[in-house]
Amino acid sequence: MSQSPIEIDYNLFINETKTNDVKQSNFMKKKMFVYCSFQKEGYHVFPEAKTDPVFNTNDFLNVSHLANRHMHYFFFKVWVEVNHSNREIEFIQLRRWLEYSLGSGTIDVNNKSCEMLAEDVINLIHDRYPLAEIRGDVSEEGINGSYLEFCPL
Repeated sequence: MSQSPIEIDYNLFINETKTNDVKQSNFMKKKMFVYCSFQKEGYHVFPEAKTDPVFNTNDFLNVSHLANRHMHYFFFKVWVEVNHSNREIEFIQLRRWLEYSLGSGTIDVNNKSCEMLAEDVINLIHDRYPLAEIRGDVSEEGINGSYLEFCPL
C-alpha cells in the first residue's frame, strides 16, 4: 500500500528515534526543566514612589504608599534546565536549598523589586548550575511580579 504525499512529507521531517516515547522533530529542540515553588514573608520599600511623579500621581494610579516599608508574601517559582529525565536535579532538594539560602523566617529585602529578587535567585542558581538555562518568577502574593530568563551563551 502506498503512502499519500502528505504522509511521505511528514515522515521526512520526523526523526523516528524516541526518547521517553516522545518523537523528536528535526525542526524543534526539546528542552526539559525541573521547577520548584516556595514563598517567603518579607518586607521592602520603594522610596522613589513618594517623590517621583510617575508613581505619586494624585489620582487612581497613585502608588506613593509604597514609599513606606510594607509586607508581602513573595512567591518564588524557578525552573532549571536538565539534560535527562531521571532526576538530574531533584526538585525537592532544589526547593530546600533555595529556602535555606534565602534564610529562615521573614526576609527584609530593603528596596529590592521583584525583578531584583528574581535576578538574585537566578544568580544563586547559576553559581550552582552554570550551564543550565534558568527561569524565575517572583511575585507579590502571586498577583503582580516579574519573570526572568537566563540563557547561557
